Amino acid sequence: MLAINHAEYVGDYRIRLSFNDGREGIANLEKTLFHDKRPIFSNLKEKSNFRAFKLDHGTIVWPNELDLAPEYLFYLVFKEDDRYREQFRQWGYE
Repeated sequence: MLAINHAEYVGDYRIRLSFNDGREGIANLEKTLFHDKRPIFSNLKEKSNFRAFKLDHGTIVWPNELDLAPEYLFYLVFKEDDRYREQFRQWGYE
């Protein structure tokens, strides 16, 4: 099961992630936050709120109780890598 072992804010709406399989990279969540109109994303547009995430149960969680699936975060990190294209299709991200 995919999980996040480490998460570090690196600026703007980007988070450096280390996954339990040894892979790591930077997820840019700007598009997610500004294009998803659900209210739970609204307060995370303020960068001080966005930076307030913590690692819990293998993913990142914010104080407003929003969490994102590690698979989605993996997709954000590696979406340009053709090696994972089939996996992303299976997960429903492409």
